[in-house]
Amino acid sequence: MLRGSNVNSSLSKVAQTMASRVLRLLLATVTGVLLARTLQPEGRGTYAIIATAAATAIVMGHFSIEQTQISLWADRARRHCLAVNGLLLGLILGTVAALVGMMLTLLGAMPTTSPLLYLALLSVPFGVMTTNLRGIALLRSEVGVVNRATVAAGLIQCLPLLVLIAIGNVTVASVVVCWTISITVPSLILIRALGLRPLRGGGRLAFHQLALGSRYHVGVVAFHLLLTVDILLLHALDSAAAVGIYTVAVTVLELARIPAEAITQVALPQQASSDMNDAAQVTARIIRLSLLLSAAFIGVLAALSPTLIPLLYGQSYAGCVAPLLVLAPGMIALFLMRPVEQYLVRLGRPISMTAIPVGAAAANILLNLVLIPRLGAVGAALSSTITYVLMAALEISWFARSAGIPKSALLPRPATMRSALDPYVRSESIS
Repeated sequence: MLRGSNVNSSLSKVAQTMASRVLRLLLATVTGVLLARTLQPEGRGTYAIIATAAATAIVMGHFSIEQTQISLWADRARRHCLAVNGLLLGLILGTVAALVGMMLTLLGAMPTTSPLLYLALLSVPFGVMTTNLRGIALLRSEVGVVNRATVAAGLIQCLPLLVLIAIGNVTVASVVVCWTISITVPSLILIRALGLRPLRGGGRLAFHQLALGSRYHVGVVAFHLLLTVDILLLHALDSAAAVGIYTVAVTVLELARIPAEAITQVALPQQASSDMNDAAQVTARIIRLSLLLSAAFIGVLAALSPTLIPLLYGQSYAGCVAPLLVLAPGMIALFLMRPVEQYLVRLGRPISMTAIPVGAAAANILLNLVLIPRLGAVGAALSSTITYVLMAALEISWFARSAGIPKSALLPRPATMRSALDPYVRSESIS
């Protein structure tokens, strides 16, 4: 039976999350446009390489603790210890990752040896803590905390840059400083809001999380490489300017992520704590709604891009249109993966969850090595689209098979918009 209070609560959380994401993205988009015009493709590409390298260190450092939180959340007795461990393990593992990144930079083994990378790497422990604590907040259904942290990060990154742009003093260094601070602050907001006292985790639980996380982490790192290796290879095989062109195309398409991501975040507690049958029903509804919304939003962006990109970013970014159009189908597939993986992690099959992204990342690297020298940014976009679609197809097929749901039932239907918004709705059959 559908309860009105549950519907209102879920709709409210979705609306709040969408509003925070829209505000965050609006700030980032306005600033991004101005930065693109100020730094030009080469400067924007240099900044993208530094941010990508630091973000990769964050992914390496969190050791898939977020996935272990989802896997273990059904046990209520462990929840406080999971939250405290998210903070403590995040601080320790993030610090180790930052130090390793700095050492690799010193040895010339990172994509760039710019001194600015050392600065960006200082944010890694905070970024890892944010990843873990954001997961805890979502599992607790404390969406408002996550939204506040998201908006704060956007304001901290964007407002100082707007001032610098206004006075004509924008450099790659100033952009990296603002980015570093914006990665740091959300962890402080989450620590204060989540009420982690007493600050006592479970040592045995922490070792269990590390052991469990190690089984998932290769797959998580491989997935991150799938998302970022095209930027690194484009920089190595083409130029920083090509990276600037390509990252603008990605940024524009990221606008379409907001609705699907908002619904996915709100549904996470039900996916993590319900019995497997209910979790499967929730996941199926999210897949349908994400496919519907992502296809619609990306279709609009693709149609407007030939006019929108030169108008906003300038003629020097007109080359973004072709990679954007090629990447568009892949981004639709990418947006479907998160809700599927939130279900699959509960199946307790880390080898399978690792094999899929590892295979996709390997295929992506090979395709990039072949296509980038021939097609530049378009080659990177084509490589990503092919591998995103293949990976999404494999994960969705696995979900449908394990849940006993026909694949045709995962396509949008007239009732999709109504029923998929609330994880408690059971009126839409998936059989």
